[in-house]
Amino acid sequence: MKPRISMITLGVGDLAKSIQFYEKGLGFPRMESPPEVAFFTLNGTWLCLYGRVALAEDAQVSSEGSGFEGFSLAHNVESESEVDVVMAQALDAGATLVKMPQKVFWGGYSGYFKDPDGHLWEVAYNPLFWAGPNDESV
Repeated sequence: MKPRISMITLGVGDLAKSIQFYEKGLGFPRMESPPEVAFFTLNGTWLCLYGRVALAEDAQVSSEGSGFEGFSLAHNVESESEVDVVMAQALDAGATLVKMPQKVFWGGYSGYFKDPDGHLWEVAYNPLFWAGPNDESV
């Protein structure tokens, strides 16, 4: 198996609200898609929003559950000040603050928010690399 993540699919409770958050609030570019799903083009992958119950049914698992899901998504940026800007944008779009941006033990600067369905996002500046494995600046 080649190491890659082609698409990240988030199960959401209110598709229209989540589309609003990611498309209008965070500015993610949305692709054409059927009405029961939403796709966004990211740098090197795609983000998909799909109903939580429908996604659980597709995987044949229970849709029940809350709290920490055991993972977070990360958005790396070029500077500490950009962390603050992106965090403010997310909060203005309806995100819930989890951890204020601050200097962290690994030498960077980061904070956390939850999207409208509670998915955990880290916004981070890492002085060793800032964007990700597909970015030419790495």
